[in-house]
Amino acid sequence: MSFRKPRVLIFIVAYNAEKTIARVIRRIPLTLLDDYEIEALIIDDASRDATFEKSYEASKQELPFRLHTLFNPANQGYGGNQKLGYHYAIQNGFDFVALLHGDGQYAPECLPDLLQPLRDGQADAVFGSRMMTRLGALRGGMPLYKYAGNRILTWIENRLLGANLSEFHSGYRIYSTRALKAIPFHRNANGFHFDTEIIIQLLRSGQRIIERPIPTYYGDEICHVNGIAYAAKVILATAKAALQGLGIFYDRKFDCAPPGAARYVPKFDYCSPHSLAFERVAEGSRVLDLGCAGGYVGAELVQAKGCEVDGVDSFPPLEPRLGRFYLYDLNQGLPALDFDQYRYILMLDVIEHLTRPETFLEHLYAALKTNPEVEILISTANVGFVIPRFMLLFGQFNYGKRGILDLTHTRLFTFGSFARAVRQAGFDIVETRGVPAPFPLALGGGWLPRFLVKANQALIRIWRGLFSYQIFLRMKPRPSIEYLLKLAAEHSERRIRRIEEMAARGRPSGAGGLS
Repeated sequence: MSFRKPRVLIFIVAYNAEKTIARVIRRIPLTLLDDYEIEALIIDDASRDATFEKSYEASKQELPFRLHTLFNPANQGYGGNQKLGYHYAIQNGFDFVALLHGDGQYAPECLPDLLQPLRDGQADAVFGSRMMTRLGALRGGMPLYKYAGNRILTWIENRLLGANLSEFHSGYRIYSTRALKAIPFHRNANGFHFDTEIIIQLLRSGQRIIERPIPTYYGDEICHVNGIAYAAKVILATAKAALQGLGIFYDRKFDCAPPGAARYVPKFDYCSPHSLAFERVAEGSRVLDLGCAGGYVGAELVQAKGCEVDGVDSFPPLEPRLGRFYLYDLNQGLPALDFDQYRYILMLDVIEHLTRPETFLEHLYAALKTNPEVEILISTANVGFVIPRFMLLFGQFNYGKRGILDLTHTRLFTFGSFARAVRQAGFDIVETRGVPAPFPLALGGGWLPRFLVKANQALIRIWRGLFSYQIFLRMKPRPSIEYLLKLAAEHSERRIRRIEEMAARGRPSGAGGLS
């Protein structure tokens, strides 16, 4: 039985590399041909020297693999040139594409070692790292300022992205074309920070990255990177991705999460609508969770407080501990339930998804007006949060996959507009709370997210409308006009009967006698 060898494209980006390009081609290990079908592609990015001519001459020599040469008539930039090569690899059915530099800075001799994890199915991308060997980069001639900058930037990127790479800034990379198909690399920058953006995309899409140590070589090649501008762009791209993880920024190129990734997760370990609702529900209560999502809040109430919880949502819950579940789209109104049986009704992060929230609240009030003891615990995003305000100041208003400007949000509220909508629907507000941003959800565990939550809570006490990420209300249905009229009639009848009884006994009917 014969097995097909994986097809590998060795993609060499070249700019003003006439002195080194032929040597780079000669250094490609021929042992690769034992395990792979090899082709090479050189794309000259509008060099001003004879790089293309030298590459073309090499392609005409007798080589054990095919060599293609292309010339960009207009310079596409380091990132733009990579886009062309990766598109070529995908379009021509290669399994893997290995990125080399035409200046010889990265050793082609390492290709067999770097390709092995991909061939074994252990990785989706393999990076050659100069930082895995202690001080190896310095011994290989990397200038101290570049070494320090590399280390500092990598530390920042790891912290912001929750990654654990030894180096974000190596240009020696091998990708599976399957992984490249899964990310929108064509939306990335054309400059040198393309490499950072593609790492972010791989991480966001759940691709497996493995690093392998490589030697460091610095010769007399000319560096075309402006270090300060590059560092600023790298930090900006990483910060944007981190903010997108918090749900307070959105950029389509970082929208790479695989389909079916969990949208809603329990948030009980810090101040959130989940924890606030949990604290306010009395033990043993009957609860209705409208828009229960995964059912996490209801399951916690069942387990920790012995509550009986029913759920309503347009998708089945993940938690089996709910009492009864009603599959229903709340945009169609309210399900036909006996609402008088519940002591609490939860609507956590639901109202902003409804197309007609005011009408829904009015229908909810109509269903509850005979149940004056019920409490509704409701939360929504605060569009007046500092980040959307700051973004608007600079003309930015982007919907995203999470957070306040979630693409599925149809209505947005401030504290004032939300309170007005609730009161006009017939509810009295018992409690109003500002909720901090979900830093632990975006940054994971540790002291930093806990500190940021505490700091956010302190700022909320200073200016609730500006620093609250969400709005949490506890409210009760106001007695209806019909109920008040009926109550007035009942009290009037009792007083009239009392007046007539006292008149029959010959006693005065003044107010004092009616108490």
